[in-house]
Amino acid sequence: MSILVFIEHKDCVLNKTSLEAVTAAQSIGKDLGLKVSVVIPCDKDCALAQEIAGYGLEKVIVAKNAKLGTYTPDGYADAWTEIINKENPQYVVMAHTYQVRDFAPKVATRFGKEVVGDCIRYKAEGGKLVLTRRIFLGKLDADVTVGGDAPYFVTFQSGAFRGDNAEKGSASVETVEVNVGDIRMEAEEPFQEAKASVDLTKSGIIVAVGRGIKSQENIAVAQQLADILGADLAASRPICDAEWLPIDRQIGSSGQTVAPRLYIALGISGAIQHIVGMKNAGTIVAINKDSEAPIFDIADYGIVGDLFEAVPTLVEEIKKAKG
Repeated sequence: MSILVFIEHKDCVLNKTSLEAVTAAQSIGKDLGLKVSVVIPCDKDCALAQEIAGYGLEKVIVAKNAKLGTYTPDGYADAWTEIINKENPQYVVMAHTYQVRDFAPKVATRFGKEVVGDCIRYKAEGGKLVLTRRIFLGKLDADVTVGGDAPYFVTFQSGAFRGDNAEKGSASVETVEVNVGDIRMEAEEPFQEAKASVDLTKSGIIVAVGRGIKSQENIAVAQQLADILGADLAASRPICDAEWLPIDRQIGSSGQTVAPRLYIALGISGAIQHIVGMKNAGTIVAINKDSEAPIFDIADYGIVGDLFEAVPTLVEEIKKAKG
């Protein structure tokens, strides 16, 4: 028995959240004594395969078919069904992306299974996994177990595991010609909410603003900090609702879920709806005048004070440090 990991890509360019799924699978494999392989759906001999073969895996499987050049739920579901039947894995592990949410339930249903989605951690008990996922907008954690025969389908929330912790190694590459049936949809260009749409899930550093910024004009203060750090600017929901920043900059349960190396929260109180979107950041820095603000409960570093005094000071100090 083994673990299969879905590798998401676009034109053979890796979606790095897939490395988080690799890290999760490697950890599970050690706990349960299972080998880990990955699957890359593609329409050609995927160039990405050699990159992924540099990780500690049993093998890299390229599921090849001319209909897999562009993502469709029909095509990916057919490819995955064939590979799962061939490999007979115990677990199928994926990152909880929009694409996975689209096709994974379709695949699981074909095996009479469900997907345990958006998990934040796991523990191994008696040779099986107890999976933890957040419910009620992150207010409670629920432990979930799966019964019946394998395969078991699991997705992990962005940031639950660190992609840079994936173990390196050397894996073989195997190309499998898969059968894909009728494709019932014609894919158009990917939808973008705004012309300058940004994928914050790929950001290494994020500076986020909340109500404490007071006005749209004051966002320039946060932008100065973001510029000197090479960070992306983001916001809590009230800022986007007020149209001070576009909706693609929103972090939280109704926005994007991110896991940057550094997250700086400016004037954000820390409502649970926002926290569920950024709690997996490597280091969290919060600046808020309210010493009782919930954001300080999860912050690694906190400044109780006026952001309009603290941020310019930070900018100047960073400039000095950079010389």
